Amino acid sequence: MDAIAEANVPAIVDFGSDSCIPCKQMAPVLKKSNEEMRGRAIVKFVDVWKYTDAADGFPVQVIPTQVLMMPGGDPYEPSEELAAKYGLWFSQYTDNSGNLVFTTHQGALNQEQMDAILADMGV
Repeated sequence: MDAIAEANVPAIVDFGSDSCIPCKQMAPVLKKSNEEMRGRAIVKFVDVWKYTDAADGFPVQVIPTQVLMMPGGDPYEPSEELAAKYGLWFSQYTDNSGNLVFTTHQGALNQEQMDAILADMGV
C-alpha cells in the first residue's frame, strides 16, 4: 500500500473476492475504471480470500469494501453533494486525536457512482 500512497494520484482500493457475488458484479466497473484512469488514478482490486493479510490495518468488515485515498495516501473526504445525489454512505475512521485516517465505502459501486467518486476526487 505504500506504493499506492507514493504514486501521488487518487486511489480506490477495492477489497473483495473473486467468489463474492457483489464483487463479481463490480469487476467490470473496476476493470473499466482502471483502464480509463491509468496514470491519473489507481483503481485496484485485492482478493482478501487469496491474500488473507492484505486488508490488515484497514477497516474492512465486509466485502466488497473500497478504501479511498487522495494523492499521498491522505483519506478522501467526500462532498455532501456526491453522497446525497448518489445515495452513497461513506464511513470515516479517526485516530485517538480525531484525525481522519480512513474513508471507506461498503458494498458494490456501479459505473456511474465510481465515475462520480473519481470526479469528486479531482480526476
